[in-house]
Amino acid sequence: MAQALRNAAATATATVALPFLLGAWLPPAGAIPRLDLKPYPLPTAGQTRWVIQLPGVLPPGTDPRLSPHPSDWRVQLIPGREMEVDCNQQAFRGRFRASKLKGLGVSVYTVSDVGPTVATRMACPPGQAKRNVFVPMGSKPFVVPYDASRPIVVFTPKDLQLRWRLWKAEKVQQPAQAL
Repeated sequence: MAQALRNAAATATATVALPFLLGAWLPPAGAIPRLDLKPYPLPTAGQTRWVIQLPGVLPPGTDPRLSPHPSDWRVQLIPGREMEVDCNQQAFRGRFRASKLKGLGVSVYTVSDVGPTVATRMACPPGQAKRNVFVPMGSKPFVVPYDASRPIVVFTPKDLQLRWRLWKAEKVQQPAQAL
């Protein structure tokens, strides 16, 4: 019994140590290449350049109704501000503009004409604490095609942040009704 325990302990130690030792002798794996942002303009004074590199392969979804094809997907760009708010609704307006880079055929996106933050003026319940939340720019959703081969480059004013989310289409196309 004692010999069996010693053999099991030795095997467990070898199992843990072997990958570690092999890792020390193997050459390092190829690093993920950095994005080539040379063709893209630098931000101007007062701007931040945001870069989104989409994953090329996503794990299969659990919803069989959604399309697994990236050509059916879109990326929503969501500029906003992290703010301390009370119970009132906060919003601000701004404008998205797409412009093509000469010679590349790719677009860069710019947020401009950002207005002041406005809020409802309800009386909040007594003692309700303020909280930090992300307040998105309150215009219609701005979506761009999903293209994993090129980064999405967005310029915003320095005081804004950028978030994004993926939209997937359903597989089934519904017929429209002619009236």
